[in-house]
Amino acid sequence: MTASNRDDGQRASSRSCGSWPLLAGAFAAALSLAGCGPSGYFGGPAASVQPPAAPSPIAQATGDALGSGPTKIGLVLPLTQADGPSTVGQSLRNAAELAISESGGSAVTVIVKDDQSTPEGARAAAQAAIDEGAQIVIGPLYANNVREVGRIARGAGKPVIAFSTDATTGSPGVYLLSFLVEGYVDRIVEFAASRGKKSVAALAPESDYGNVAIAQFQQAAANRGVRVQAIERYRPGGALAAAQKIAALGAQIDALFIPEQADQMAAVSQALSTAGVDVKRVQVLGTGLWNDARVLRLPQLQGAWFAAPENGGFNAFAGKYRAKFNSDPTRISTLAYDAVSLAAALAGMQGGQGFTSATLTNSSGFNGADGLFRFRPDGQNERGLSVLQIRTGATSVVSPAPRTFGPQNGGT
Repeated sequence: MTASNRDDGQRASSRSCGSWPLLAGAFAAALSLAGCGPSGYFGGPAASVQPPAAPSPIAQATGDALGSGPTKIGLVLPLTQADGPSTVGQSLRNAAELAISESGGSAVTVIVKDDQSTPEGARAAAQAAIDEGAQIVIGPLYANNVREVGRIARGAGKPVIAFSTDATTGSPGVYLLSFLVEGYVDRIVEFAASRGKKSVAALAPESDYGNVAIAQFQQAAANRGVRVQAIERYRPGGALAAAQKIAALGAQIDALFIPEQADQMAAVSQALSTAGVDVKRVQVLGTGLWNDARVLRLPQLQGAWFAAPENGGFNAFAGKYRAKFNSDPTRISTLAYDAVSLAAALAGMQGGQGFTSATLTNSSGFNGADGLFRFRPDGQNERGLSVLQIRTGATSVVSPAPRTFGPQNGGT
């Protein structure tokens, strides 16, 4: 799989949450879409899902509208694919509808367009939405589609809030709301260093996700004075040989980072056991992909740490979604919910003038269903992530997500 197709394709899976968002920094408090306690399920960016084959021919971009306000927002989603309707696209659309219903729908009209899961469809959908008066475009999901929408929107002087997990799709004016592996890695390395871990190794798949994670891991470790003792890569079915090399390091390492997908972690866990890696002495580290029941029950990962959003926000959102649509949302549907809620709040305050770069990159950020987030001027994002520990098949918070942001980490 190429980097251009490294995208979100997550699985579906307290306290009462307010229905109207408030804004951060220069506006007031952070955008508050859901306040909730821990527990639940977070799949994270699956990274292995690719856009389906292109339908042919490309039909004229069509869709519906949500809300009835004066400020128009384009929402470009993969509502269909080669073999019919898209469950992920429909869930994203439903989440947008939920956000509009909670906002009252009086500030904005959301113009929903189907990109048919193709770059060509995304280009046509973005152009149609802008031709119909959209002041900002939300979506799409797939990396190549984001690039096409970005080109169209940039030419029209309109910003984009997109959902791809491929960080290279972000740029000034094209802001990524997705969960980026870079953020997971920074958070877990920072926490490990704060707990005295000084010499680490990595056991990583030879995959696009693994490549990005390892590059960020090396940078994060260097930034925090942590020595990277070894990096062992493996292909599918080859984790044991790599784990044996990790085991041979013995006391030279005090932590082991494993950026692997949930569905592959059973094999990796078995490799750790067979190779004799002492997970009681070596602290195992992971990313938000691990907040999955299949991972949490693995014996070799009891005691492991991984970075992820605190889960209560998604649980609260999912409860409201089920009540409205009588079905479970896909995990990434909070992205559409948060993006549309943010756009509706900004439009309610400033109309179409609320989507400036200065407003969207407010350093105080916003607080959405998955916690604190902010956009960087380069299009990347920063999220307030917690660190969870796996114990007896469940998770507990060992380092809470921050409630405020410090100075921007680059991109200025």
